[in-house]
Amino acid sequence: MIPYWSDDQVELYLGDCREILPALEVTADCIVADPPYGETSLPWDKWPDGWLQTVAGVTRSLWCFGSLRMYLAHAAEFAGWKLSQDVIWEKRNGTGFATDRFKRVHEQVTHWYRDSWVNLNHDVPRTSYTGPDKHARARASRTPHTGAIGDHLYQDDGTRLMRSVVRAPSVRGGLHPTEKPLGILEPLIAYACPPGGLVIDPFAGSGSTLDAARCTGRRAIGIELHEPYAEAAARRLSQQPLMTAAP
Repeated sequence: MIPYWSDDQVELYLGDCREILPALEVTADCIVADPPYGETSLPWDKWPDGWLQTVAGVTRSLWCFGSLRMYLAHAAEFAGWKLSQDVIWEKRNGTGFATDRFKRVHEQVTHWYRDSWVNLNHDVPRTSYTGPDKHARARASRTPHTGAIGDHLYQDDGTRLMRSVVRAPSVRGGLHPTEKPLGILEPLIAYACPPGGLVIDPFAGSGSTLDAARCTGRRAIGIELHEPYAEAAARRLSQQPLMTAAP
């Protein structure tokens, strides 16, 4: 397999992920996928049957963008995967043309896994906290739904677990109609892939996942079916990243 474009951290392939992934013979720490939802009449928006079975052969950890309609329509294809959580990407202004529904300003991204949870990387990003200092309070926890934990000493380090609603503006005038911003991709990658690990995007589009992986110190492989988008992604990736985000 010859990459369409590559450097020392990223490889981009042109073709169908269902054919290319098995041929690469690699194992990824996680997949970050934004498949076609199959909800529009656009020529590229066709759900690729069998892709979930293909990625199951290369990873045990999967982030998947989608709508609730998409997940319900293809629920049977997620058999064998276990749902761990969902994250809401709030787009701020959002998009939508229906006047008989609430204005849609969000998308879901769900995390799925296979086999044992304890053997997977799940490092929740932390964000800065500016509220009251809560350190050095020894107390017993008896949360009803988790059981008694016993006395423990909490040291407030000025950070908190990142919340499950992530606000990041949509990409306007991007390289792909459904391009995702780095602001939503970077925390997903940081959660599921350790520094230096491998992220795979089977629907690379504009290369935003590959860019986010490189910026956070991960290796990445992307696969894109349509050459105009692969060419645009290659141009994007040829530019040196302006900054490196914290791992």
